[in-house]
Amino acid sequence: MGLGVRLGMNLGRRASIMMVTLAMMAALGLWFAASAIVPALLVQGNLDPTIASLFSSAVQVGFVCGTIISAVFVLADRLDPRRLFALSAVVAACANFAILLFEPSSPMVILCRFITGICMAGIYPVGMKLATTWAEGDLGFLVGTLGGALTLGSAAPHLFNALAGVDWRATIITASASALAAAVLILFVSIGPNIGKTSSFCSGQALAAWRNKSLRYVNLGYLGHMWELYAMWTWIGVFLFASFRLSMTEEAALLNASLATFGIVGIGVVGCVLGGLWADRTGRTVVTMVSMVVSGTCAIVVGFLFGGDPVWLMALCLVWGIAIVADSAQFSASIAELSDKNLVGTMLTVQTGTGFLLTLGTIHVVPVLVDWVGWTYAFAFLAIGPFLGVIAMGRLRTLPEARKIAGGRR
Repeated sequence: MGLGVRLGMNLGRRASIMMVTLAMMAALGLWFAASAIVPALLVQGNLDPTIASLFSSAVQVGFVCGTIISAVFVLADRLDPRRLFALSAVVAACANFAILLFEPSSPMVILCRFITGICMAGIYPVGMKLATTWAEGDLGFLVGTLGGALTLGSAAPHLFNALAGVDWRATIITASASALAAAVLILFVSIGPNIGKTSSFCSGQALAAWRNKSLRYVNLGYLGHMWELYAMWTWIGVFLFASFRLSMTEEAALLNASLATFGIVGIGVVGCVLGGLWADRTGRTVVTMVSMVVSGTCAIVVGFLFGGDPVWLMALCLVWGIAIVADSAQFSASIAELSDKNLVGTMLTVQTGTGFLLTLGTIHVVPVLVDWVGWTYAFAFLAIGPFLGVIAMGRLRTLPEARKIAGGRR
């Protein structure tokens, strides 16, 4: 066993949680590293809109493939999660850096994004599992903090892009270096006392996510949430750039759109943390339903502010940025509470895998809708998911098993 892992076993609860959070935040910047540079590439005329969509959807496809492999072979519950996380982060960082070796429109860039997505399956759900091993009646807050790490990690490339200006390569390099740092950090994390027994291989175990009624409702609620989330995160920067350049120079619009996108995605940290605290006290179904109602409403309204006063547009987008992720971690927390302890990692992997599979459709549909109906109505399509998610979580709330969630507060 390596030195890092031996040292990690000496860390306590608070230090381990902090290290997991930092590692998640550092590694997950890879998810949107390429998507963040899309506006700059569009300005330079180096990118077709279809390829721009693939910058994000290739990661989602890779992630889904990675989660299928992980779920079938129960990797998240059979391997040391720290080593799986570290290896995944290193390979993902190398794949992301390899983008610099090709022209932006090259199919090899899409392959690099696909490989990055596969590796994300060994980072995001595995990090969530590590956090659940330290839960002491505060699972909602813990996974909310991890959700905040995902949110900040996803927002960081937009800040890198704003600081780098037109030099999009700097964004790619910075995100890769950050992921390598995450691979080192995770080795110093200790595994908490709530870890289940190592599961033996059985491909049918993954199907429990849909056979069990309570888990099925949670997953359906999560699908409603994911219908909206990644399509919004992928296209909000392009939306803001298109809106801003109607009232300012193209260079100013690009800079302001990058900074605004960082703020809108990054402010989701507030929603994740407050949502976690609220869920531990009042129940996870309440938090998820309220969050989805607010975010779905924002999706409908935001298009009507396109091209208008940037202040009002930003105000609404910031509210959207908070609400759209305030519920995210609570779906993971619910899965952890409702699942067999020995299969928590696999159930989380199945949940995230199916959710990201769904995002493939919505990410590609948004630019098609922009061509058909313009930005005024394009985002309204995303409201369908959260509104259906509210129904699913309402159904979960009526089940007796819901008493297992948030200490009986559902």
